[in-house]
Amino acid sequence: MKTKIPVIAIFDIGKTNKKLLLFDEQYNLVKEVSDRFAEVTDDDGFPCDDIASLSEWIMQQYRQLLRSEVYELKAVNFSTYGASLVHIDKEGNRIGYLYNYLKPYPPELMQQFLNARGGATVFSQQTSSPVMGHLNAGMQLYWLKENKPVFFNNIGTSLHFPQYLSFLLTGKRFAEMTNLGAHSAMWDFDKKQYHSWLQQENLRQRLCEVLPGDTAVSTPGTITIGIGLHDSSAATIPYLASFTEPFIILSTGTWTISLNPFNSSLPTAAELEKGCLSYLTYQGNPVKTAMLFAGNDHDQQVKRIADHFNVAPEFYQSLEYDASLIEKLQATQTAILPFIGSATTPSVFHSRVLSGFDDAIAAYYQLVVDIIAQQALSTRMILQNSSVKHMYVDGGFCRNKIYMQLLANTFTGIKVYATSMMQGTALGAAIAIHPHWNTQPLSKNLVTLRQWKPMGN
Repeated sequence: MKTKIPVIAIFDIGKTNKKLLLFDEQYNLVKEVSDRFAEVTDDDGFPCDDIASLSEWIMQQYRQLLRSEVYELKAVNFSTYGASLVHIDKEGNRIGYLYNYLKPYPPELMQQFLNARGGATVFSQQTSSPVMGHLNAGMQLYWLKENKPVFFNNIGTSLHFPQYLSFLLTGKRFAEMTNLGAHSAMWDFDKKQYHSWLQQENLRQRLCEVLPGDTAVSTPGTITIGIGLHDSSAATIPYLASFTEPFIILSTGTWTISLNPFNSSLPTAAELEKGCLSYLTYQGNPVKTAMLFAGNDHDQQVKRIADHFNVAPEFYQSLEYDASLIEKLQATQTAILPFIGSATTPSVFHSRVLSGFDDAIAAYYQLVVDIIAQQALSTRMILQNSSVKHMYVDGGFCRNKIYMQLLANTFTGIKVYATSMMQGTALGAAIAIHPHWNTQPLSKNLVTLRQWKPMGN
């Protein structure tokens, strides 16, 4: 009989793609299953993830793995996007919706809340979270309590998204550090506990004991189940396992998130207004972080450029860096100072008139120039008072040659690397519970690097 391959299964749930990834004991990716689910609408008619279909898919994949003749399932863990809660009643039945963090927050309700907490500045500093509406998981709970009291009163426990997926397999209810540290507005970073406002609003009793993200529980079948991690925080774990010199990570996707694991200082009020905040490592240590909606900005403006010049939306994907085109833009385009009003502030490219460019390529170059100028403001907030000499860029932008070269040209005092690793977020979730399932030593070659050196414009 053929020997089965011992594996850990990671359910990596993004906004678009829902993935199951299997890693062997050396953390080689041995299988990947990816699926997408059509969104549904919540009780207000706003789009949201179909948590029922997703839950069914996860259970189906899990049961198939248990029956596999190829893989010996040793452990399971989860990584998901943040700022999302799943609610269950006292019997453990899921109720309500996985509300979308992009759902507009009622301004009058926000003002009511902030008035009772001493204003936005005070509240942000106490929780190290910019005020971001439904992007603050705690504000979702407050919104349910005030706007949907009948539903709210049926909630036994509110679980962060990864912890709900873990609950599906274990029936155990936990809260976890990285989700509370990701702009939840629920954590008191000074006292290292749930913030007192949750108790004042009668929300605390619906929340669970907080555990570090490397916690795992055993099921009757001796399979180890992790309690799940926030995706951006999980993505830092392979770097921390591989490198010892101080570094920052620029994680790029819909959001570009700058993380400095070597800077635990809490952001100032001015920085909080501009999208700076504190994350928590899975062990509960603060990580100074800055968020920018740059990936979304890029995609929206690429569509505007493609429509104006009547080209395919993918026109930019094969472009090489051209220093002479940068010089031409510097000579012909009006210089507009970048600024950040909040994490969702778009780049100054929004104010540029497309008819002023010769073609789509020139317009695209200017878009990236403007995004990098804004990114520099965001990332420099987390570099203060630290001795970082390395920047690791992962995600979609690390494959964009124009973006990477301009980034290297901007941060000349730092070595800038595009990174390549097999599914970094899922890999981080696997490594987090390494001691619980894997007796093999952890490899130091988890991340492949390509350095981008500065060059003249």
